[in-house]
Amino acid sequence: MGLMELVYERQSNPVDMIEVVATSNEWSFERSGEDEIAMTIEGRWSDYHISFSWMEDYEALHLACAFDINVPDNRVNEVVKLLFEVNGQVLMGHFDLWQQEHVIIFRQSLLLAGGAEPTNAQVEVLLSSALETCELYFQAFQFVIWSGMDAKAAVDTVMFETVGEA
Repeated sequence: MGLMELVYERQSNPVDMIEVVATSNEWSFERSGEDEIAMTIEGRWSDYHISFSWMEDYEALHLACAFDINVPDNRVNEVVKLLFEVNGQVLMGHFDLWQQEHVIIFRQSLLLAGGAEPTNAQVEVLLSSALETCELYFQAFQFVIWSGMDAKAAVDTVMFETVGEA
């Protein structure tokens, strides 16, 4: 049995839903094209530069989240090791090193195959899970880049949970 290629008529551009969510949360955004929207959201450790892109060929809404850490050449190898450590723990999405700019980005996609439309809840979960993941591991990247810590120790440090009060 072969796979049939079905063509679905989409009711709206999925990026429109991102604009609705951004407006309802009073986030400033820039719509750089029909299929792209960008915003900056303040986090605990950094400002996160987030862009959403509608990828029609894949029927996927792609999220890319970059934060303000530049990776110096002498720390690239250890950052790659850290990416391996961290990505093994991340359930949805993954971190990449964008080598052209020496910037770390988090990427995740929402598949909308068959003409599915994104809901407000799906968009908010996509965005909140990306931000939570970036917040969780941001300091590990800082430890490796600025403190010279090795990747395993950096992950262990940020995953250390304290219990109780002193």
